[in-house]
Amino acid sequence: MTDKKTLFIDGKEVEFTNEPNLLEVIRKAGLNVPTFCYRPDLTSFGACRMCVVEVEGRGIQSSCTMPPENGLKIHLNTEKTRRIRKTVLELLLANHDRKCLTCERSGNCELQQYAEEYGIKNIRFPDKKEEEYLPVDESSYSIVRDPNKCILCGACVRACTEFQGHSVLGFANRGSKTVVQPMGGRPLAEVDCVNCGQCAAVCPTGALTIKNEVDKVWDEITNPNKTVVVQMAPATRVALGEMFGLPAGENTIGLMNAALRKIGFNLVFDTNFSADLTIMEEATEFLGRLNSGKDLPLFTSCCPAWVKYLEDQHPDMLHHLSTCKSPMSMLSPVLVDLVPKYFNVERENLVVVAIMPCTAKKYECKRPELARDGRPDTDYVLTTQELGKMIKAAGIDFKALTPEPNDSPFGEYTGAATIFGASGGVAEAAARTAYEVVTGETLNDVDIKQMRGTSNRSRSIELDIKGSKLVVRVVSTLLEAEKAIQEIKAGKADFQLLEVMACPGGCVNGGGQPRSCDNSATKQERAQGLYKEDSELNMRKSHVNPSVKKLYDEYLEKPNSHKSHEILHTVYKNRFEGSYKDL
Repeated sequence: MTDKKTLFIDGKEVEFTNEPNLLEVIRKAGLNVPTFCYRPDLTSFGACRMCVVEVEGRGIQSSCTMPPENGLKIHLNTEKTRRIRKTVLELLLANHDRKCLTCERSGNCELQQYAEEYGIKNIRFPDKKEEEYLPVDESSYSIVRDPNKCILCGACVRACTEFQGHSVLGFANRGSKTVVQPMGGRPLAEVDCVNCGQCAAVCPTGALTIKNEVDKVWDEITNPNKTVVVQMAPATRVALGEMFGLPAGENTIGLMNAALRKIGFNLVFDTNFSADLTIMEEATEFLGRLNSGKDLPLFTSCCPAWVKYLEDQHPDMLHHLSTCKSPMSMLSPVLVDLVPKYFNVERENLVVVAIMPCTAKKYECKRPELARDGRPDTDYVLTTQELGKMIKAAGIDFKALTPEPNDSPFGEYTGAATIFGASGGVAEAAARTAYEVVTGETLNDVDIKQMRGTSNRSRSIELDIKGSKLVVRVVSTLLEAEKAIQEIKAGKADFQLLEVMACPGGCVNGGGQPRSCDNSATKQERAQGLYKEDSELNMRKSHVNPSVKKLYDEYLEKPNSHKSHEILHTVYKNRFEGSYKDL
């Protein structure tokens, strides 16, 4: 047995184990020091100097870069550390666009928070001159970049590189001219950004924010001539409550339904319904490829950031990508076709809104192949964050609402659909259905737990389906997806199905979810909330959903039929051959 390792924080002995730095030990002890640049899922950078502590015999140290040592004596709030932090804040504020009241991140900005906590009222340094302000980049469908609010913490640069292996953002220039920008200072829409939003998720200020479309949706809702319908993705229900003081992972789907109706949405459906539909189509497509031996491994196509990455970087691999649309983009055309029929609504007066955990969905809904007669099937995508703001603006006491059900017939779903929101969920849901289709036997234990996990970003799972070996690779982050692609190109891949989610841990950690400085624990709690709902539902396999069966009987004929391909499938192209130049 090894000896216990301890150090002292403000005179109190604290035990530590394998924490990578002093900051994590401090947090484990229930204490904290401020930081802008540190994020648990990213490498330590030590850029902001806010997390300084005083170590006896060592002087002032950055707690996010210094490893813990046995016997260290650390002081968190000495006269020196507080003076350094206040000076850092003053310098940042002197170089910052301080129009806080009109900033998208007002009330949820770490710079604003620390300025309040440290009582910064007067700034000794001169303000930035008007001519020094840089233009705001609003070219992207998903992200707004305001360099005048950047504090050079580098979190966005590391997220882009360490999660996506992409390096869309980087540092340019030197000294006081240093900025974070896309290559060559080009707009985001003109570089290979996949719109995942992880840069905005880690940004501590308003330098990178989600493109807000709330006002546009309010205009539609308040238009008496419009019928506004809404769908919401599985991951949103286990994160929205955080904006109202509920714990991460608490399933708020009933409260969401009630809030959406109070806001003014006319019909409230659930993207889980079309997640079941996706499994029917994708599992059928996969089994067809497995039998023919062609275009394997099959790549899942639910993640729009992953799809764009393939189109940008590996168009030669697009034949591996499932032709299935994402659940959002499956449900929207179904609503466009059938809501007018079922609810006596004129198509021109119908507005389809989707609530998503994902900023890339804002890009997805603008793709030309997801429109008919020149109009998108999904008119607007709002993130979980944007819905939370709408609920607050409407004066709704979210926690006091009485839970309400979804509207029929597109609200019934199974547990297999719910777990789509976590990494591994799509593959697990597909396996549940594929097993029963192939064997004709009932799968009694549907929990394929080896497919689960938000911390392990790449894992291979071997399944035995009645003597046939099937290997599934589950990855989250495009960095891991790229490794899988290189295995395929080198002829070393042993898997037949590749599930990819661009965000670490899957959609539970999407760029549009409520922000969390400790997203490692938060995304795990959100995922557990989805698995809990799955375990509690009576139906846990997509192919047993009676509403999905009815949709096939009355509208789609059968999975992978000509009709279903027309409505539920799509095509992909090399983005630089001309078809997407305006996107």
